[in-house]
Amino acid sequence: MRISALAIWATIAVLTAAPTQAQTFGGNAPVCLQRWYWGGNETFYCGYSSMAQCHATASGLSATCVTNPYFANAQALPAYRQHRRAH
Repeated sequence: MRISALAIWATIAVLTAAPTQAQTFGGNAPVCLQRWYWGGNETFYCGYSSMAQCHATASGLSATCVTNPYFANAQALPAYRQHRRAH
């Protein structure tokens, strides 16, 4: 009886859990297009190399162009290098 009750509670917990959102920004480009949809949804597409290119796509849409905050950080990180210790 305990096992079936536990299985029922576990099933309810899994089915009623809210989905999580992934990282908003991504991609390997410095400019992102933020677009809004009816009902409050929004998406980000980070694939533009310049603001002018993004503004040309956003023209006529409910969208705006923003800089990708993770692009600069990805470029600033040095390559991983392991130093040998001399004893």
